[in-house]
Amino acid sequence: MVLTAKQTFSTKIGLFRQNPCSLHQRSPLSLSFPSTELPKITVLAVSKPLHLSSLRAKSPLLRCEAYEADRSEPQPIGDDAAAAAVVEKSEAAKRLKIGIYFATWWALNVVFNIYNKKVLNAYPYPWLTSTLSLAAGSLMMLISWAVGIVETPKTDFDFWKTLFPVAVAHTIGHVAATVSMSKVAVSFTHIIKSGEPAFSVLVSRFLLGETFPTSVYLSLIPIIGGCALSALTELNFNMIGFMGAMISNLAFVFRNIFSKKGMKGKSVSGMNYYACLSMLSLLILTPFAIAVEGPQMWVDGWQTALATVGPQFVWWVAAQSVFYHLYNQVSYMSLDQISPLTFSVGNTMKRISVIVSSIIIFRTPVQPVNALGAAIAILGTFLYSQAKL
Repeated sequence: MVLTAKQTFSTKIGLFRQNPCSLHQRSPLSLSFPSTELPKITVLAVSKPLHLSSLRAKSPLLRCEAYEADRSEPQPIGDDAAAAAVVEKSEAAKRLKIGIYFATWWALNVVFNIYNKKVLNAYPYPWLTSTLSLAAGSLMMLISWAVGIVETPKTDFDFWKTLFPVAVAHTIGHVAATVSMSKVAVSFTHIIKSGEPAFSVLVSRFLLGETFPTSVYLSLIPIIGGCALSALTELNFNMIGFMGAMISNLAFVFRNIFSKKGMKGKSVSGMNYYACLSMLSLLILTPFAIAVEGPQMWVDGWQTALATVGPQFVWWVAAQSVFYHLYNQVSYMSLDQISPLTFSVGNTMKRISVIVSSIIIFRTPVQPVNALGAAIAILGTFLYSQAKL
């Protein structure tokens, strides 16, 4: 039995004068405390908790022993509750922050895809459009570094050399996706791009020799089947658009592989990492964009777009360029705050939001079988993310 007392209070314990801390044994099976009418008692005041040890029989008395509690006793329940409340508030704040990241990421991605498609419908030059997206992001980050909004990253030649293959893959994936959206509906491009996990597993398995659980391989069945069903039933199918989305998937898989292997341990991450990636990709892409399309085609197309759409066309181009950088920047910032699994699930939900919103805004005709294929592919992507856990 334990008796405790806080240090701010004094506990008075009556001890019997005849034999301190002793009890008379009245019967083998019955114990009772002395009455208050006993002779004068000695009073002991203690400021520390007292612990009474187990009773030990010594005929004809029962003897108990007391010892002071040390300072390693558990904290009061009130302090524990306060600490638990602080932890709970911290977790709630973290969940709120992640939720804001996700909501911002999805919203920016939807806006980008809408304006990007509007620009490509009026101005079908995906190489220039891709270049402008990278240029806008690079300019925004250079200004942010110059005025001190964002801390300038510390890089060296080894960093840029390691980043180069990542930038090459990023450039190919970015241009291929833009070419795809210039030829087919936004929804169809994203349905095909939901098959990226299949490319990731196949490349990792056959080129890198990695192995995966059976559940991962099984999750590829609905991904591949859903994409195939959606492609076969697409009303406005275009082979260039289909191949563009497929090449984009493959390129982004290599981008992720190069990034994981080469950039591991580098001090630059998040926002600054994507800024450096955009700048290097811009340098790689610009000469190819000039060679494939050229200034003359750009000028002629620009005049035609202005005549057809009006001055708001300039706003469309600016919006798609800025929002492209912003949504990618937020996605990289999110990846710094959450696990890869949570990011993968968020990416799946993002794709759903883009597909649904683009179908509504552009009134894309969708057959039931086509929608079923999209749903199966996206479900497979979700199962894949769970199987990788």
